[in-house]
Amino acid sequence: MLRFKLAAALVLVCLAARIVGAAEPIRVVVWDERQPKQKQAYPDFLGNQIARALGVRPGLSVKSVALDDAGQGISERVLDQCDVLIWWGHVRQGLIKPDQGKRIVERIQAGKLSLIALHSAHWSTPFIEAMNARSKEDALKQVPATARDRAVLRLLPPDPPLYRAPSRSAPLTPAASFFRNKDGRYEVNLRLPNCCFPAYRPDGKPSTIITRVPMHPIARGLPRSWRVAHTEMYDEPFHVPAPDVVVFEERWATGERFRSGMIWNLGKGKVFYFRPGHETYGVYFEPLPLKVLENAVRWLAE
Repeated sequence: MLRFKLAAALVLVCLAARIVGAAEPIRVVVWDERQPKQKQAYPDFLGNQIARALGVRPGLSVKSVALDDAGQGISERVLDQCDVLIWWGHVRQGLIKPDQGKRIVERIQAGKLSLIALHSAHWSTPFIEAMNARSKEDALKQVPATARDRAVLRLLPPDPPLYRAPSRSAPLTPAASFFRNKDGRYEVNLRLPNCCFPAYRPDGKPSTIITRVPMHPIARGLPRSWRVAHTEMYDEPFHVPAPDVVVFEERWATGERFRSGMIWNLGKGKVFYFRPGHETYGVYFEPLPLKVLENAVRWLAE
C-alpha cells in the first residue's frame, strides 16, 4: 500500500510540474533599429507596434528592445530570457558585428532560441550568420559521412559582397565545389550567400500571398490566398540556402514572385524569414501578417 501511495504521489507531482511548465509564457523579444523614417507608418516605431500586438495574445510575454539600448538590445541577459527573437532592421543593422550575430546563431544551434527575420532583415547580422552556418552544414552533408571529419572547408566571401544586390545573371550563392586529394581528404570551397536578390521596388503596390503549405502550423487560420495592401516588392532569385519549407509565396500584378515565408532548420533550432513589409507601410497593423507572427512564435517555441 505504501508503495502504491508513493507511486501515486510521484505521478501527481509530475503532472503538476507539467501543468506549471505548460503555463509558462513563451518569451518573445522584438529587436528594432528604430530609425526615424518608420514614423511615417508607425508613430511609436515598428518594433513597439509588433510587441504591443503580440503582447495581448494569451501565453506570450513580449519585450521590445532597440539598437540604442544597452548591449545594442541583445545582451546576454536579454537573450537568456528569450525563446523567440523577432528582428527588424534596415539602414542601421550593419552596426551589429559578426561576432554578435554568431552568439545568436550558437543559441539557435543549441536549441535555446529561434529567429524570425522580417523583410529587410535579410541583411541583418543574425540572419546572415544563420545562413552562413546553414550553408556550411549543407556543404559538409555532401561529403561522405566517413570523410566529413577530415574535410577541409574553405570559406569564400559572397560575390557580389554583402550589402550589394546581385545582378540577375550573377551565379547563385551559396555555392560549393568539391575536390578529393590523393590521401582521400575532401576539400570544399564554399562561396557564402549574398542574402539578397536582384530587384526591389518600394512603390507600395499591393501583393498577394499564396499559402503553399496550408497544413503547416505557421499557416493555421490563414486563407489560401490573401492580400497585403501596401508593401515593397522583392524579386527572385533570393541568394540563400535552399529552405526546408516554403510556407508562403508572394506575387505582384507586374509578374514578380518571391518565397515570402521560408523555414530553415539550424542545429536544434529554426529560422523563419517573413518578407512583407517596409518601414513606411503599416503592414504590421494588418491582422493577417500579425497572425503569421503569432503562429510562427508558437510553433518555433515548441
